[in-house]
Amino acid sequence: MNTSCQSCLMPFSKDPGKRESDLYCSYCFQNGALCYKGNDLKEFQQACYKGMVAKGMNKIAARFFTFLVRFAPRWRKAK
Repeated sequence: MNTSCQSCLMPFSKDPGKRESDLYCSYCFQNGALCYKGNDLKEFQQACYKGMVAKGMNKIAARFFTFLVRFAPRWRKAK
């Protein structure tokens, strides 16, 4: 069983929304589809960082978690 998002690695236990998928968090998957349609890792990481900081996360922690996104299954496949 997956315990974190396959796109951004956010633990499902920290997901504040209602998940529609067993693989993705409520930020990455809405209305039956992935929210970020592209396959540009850097662009996705920028969007994640901005979202985390906007939600009040410390910038250093946001940078660290943004770095980790590259190891998510979705992005390992895209390389």
